Amino acid sequence: MKAVRRTASAVTAASLLPLLVAAPAAADTHERTTDGKARKQPNPPSVMSTVGGAQLGKAGTQVNLGTGAPVLPKDISSRSWIVADAESGAVLASHNAHWRLPPASTIKMLFADTLLPKLPKEATHKVSAAELSEVGTNSSLVGVKEELTYTVNDLWLGVFLRSGNDAVHVLSAMNGGIPKTVQDMQAHAEELQALDTRVASPDGYDAAGQVSSAYDLTLIARNGMQKKDFRDYAATVRAQFPGEMDGNKRETFEIQNTNRLLTGEDGVTPYPGIAGVKNGNTTHAGSTFTGVAERGGKVLLVTVMNPESDESQAVYKETARLLDWGFAAGGKVTPVGELVPPRSARLKEAVGAGPGKDGTQAKPVAIAREESSGGVGIALAIVGGVLVALAGAFFVVNRRWPSHRG
Repeated sequence: MKAVRRTASAVTAASLLPLLVAAPAAADTHERTTDGKARKQPNPPSVMSTVGGAQLGKAGTQVNLGTGAPVLPKDISSRSWIVADAESGAVLASHNAHWRLPPASTIKMLFADTLLPKLPKEATHKVSAAELSEVGTNSSLVGVKEELTYTVNDLWLGVFLRSGNDAVHVLSAMNGGIPKTVQDMQAHAEELQALDTRVASPDGYDAAGQVSSAYDLTLIARNGMQKKDFRDYAATVRAQFPGEMDGNKRETFEIQNTNRLLTGEDGVTPYPGIAGVKNGNTTHAGSTFTGVAERGGKVLLVTVMNPESDESQAVYKETARLLDWGFAAGGKVTPVGELVPPRSARLKEAVGAGPGKDGTQAKPVAIAREESSGGVGIALAIVGGVLVALAGAFFVVNRRWPSHRG
């Protein structure tokens, strides 16, 4: 592994703002794309949360272009989107960042960030019929079968690669059941200050009252990517998944990630430097996606929600355009807000990676090559200790970046 550099970025600690209750969206069609064309969808609420900064609570596109900054791409039709620096937390641009919308399977990022630390991945579990009985009709599935045994690692691969609601329900059962898991996820969202988020189902299946926002999903993804298992699963392109028993032998079959920017499927060009994170699609939510990518030492997070474009695979193509803009705009825009730190963060000493060859403490921040399960994927880590003072916050960034081989 090759240590390259240490990045320490300051962000302002968020005050504990009360959650603003979003008014119902108006049923008119005056919302416009970045090229000024009208689109057939409701306007955002007139009152939205200002967590992360007052400008993020405003409706419409928010950007502060400086000298030499590129203009935003014109062909962005998503109801809500955000472009943020994953390391510093600076929000470079946004559009209706706090609009509370159905998240579809992107809520699985919160599910994973909540449960990954609680379930040892080598643990095994025999699936019961009851655990699969409430999986929604037409759900995305990985192929979990009752009366068969799976490891927690198997089930997480099913969640991250195939967005398997069956795997989510089994992991929820291992956590004490669906109601407890929903409660745990809601508590974790509040700890992260993802205050637009209301959890009703752990798998993202359309459920009354379940909402999140582009801001919250980006905040959740940033926190998840601090966990090695989270970033490894998110970056895995394909893996072998346990199938039926054939005599005394357990068959396996290949599963592939549904993130088209990672795999290049369905006419989508793979995005250079992509490392996940999660896509989603339901009738009520439309298409949603949060992606993270690195270029030239800069790491960006982009979330888009519900593109109205008729363009094939618009959710991925609009994400790619916003990533391109963000990389080109680095250092040329004044941030419109920030991704706030968790509520419980406290000032603490950074923990190093161990002694270096010269006997001194190795720096806790590095970029390295590392294989992920099921193949080698691009993986990003923002994994250093979170250092937050009362007057400000410092995220010590640790990025691990394996090379990508499908």
